[in-house]
Amino acid sequence: MNIGLYQSASALTAIERWQDVVAQNITSSQTTAYRKRTVSFSTELSGELQTDPHGRMGEGNGTPAIFPKINTGVNFNSGETEPTRRDLDLALQGEGFFEVQMPDESKAYTRSGEFRMRPDRTLVTTGGQEVMSTSGRPIVLLAGGGAISIEEDGTILQGGAQLGKLAVRKFSDNSVLSPIAGGYFTAPEGVEAELVEKPEVLQGYLESSNTSSLREMVDMVIISRAYEANQKIISVADQTMQQTLDALG
Repeated sequence: MNIGLYQSASALTAIERWQDVVAQNITSSQTTAYRKRTVSFSTELSGELQTDPHGRMGEGNGTPAIFPKINTGVNFNSGETEPTRRDLDLALQGEGFFEVQMPDESKAYTRSGEFRMRPDRTLVTTGGQEVMSTSGRPIVLLAGGGAISIEEDGTILQGGAQLGKLAVRKFSDNSVLSPIAGGYFTAPEGVEAELVEKPEVLQGYLESSNTSSLREMVDMVIISRAYEANQKIISVADQTMQQTLDALG
């Protein structure tokens, strides 16, 4: 049995997953505060392939079946901060995430501070999720309350009235967070999000993606070459097996 044939086929599957991740990074490279998806490769032992011509199984009679494995993750490094001059555009400096409430009332976390005001004057994200305050309630702006000012610690003022303070939360290990659609992250059950005591909020700025389109395009070229190499290995192995069968009659 040609173990290399199976290993190359497994490698093609891993490369296809890598390509999907890179394609997502390219597509989302202009999305506010998008976090780059990462990949790493390792190997895993999946038993043994029998090579004894007499069919005897046992220790030493098989070839270890080692296959490539792809692991995905998220790069949480900060992106660059860019000015927008919009009162409801906010960027976080340093650690932390804005806390928002999903339609099912569960909590999610995002670095994107591209906020809007709903018709009922509730502060929401571009996806319509309510932005939470440290009191655990959505933030509601005043009708005709004047200019909106947001201080560095996240305190929201309108016409001199304090409306609340943005909930900026952090995790001891960001790797536990799961990315979901819209640039949000969710925490597993039982993992607590801690309030950032002194957040650094910039009004009139947005954080850009931490993805480099050029770097991702280079990865696409590498992926293409790796895919072609493994296809060639499979083709050569198939031809060799066919020639062997022809020779044996």
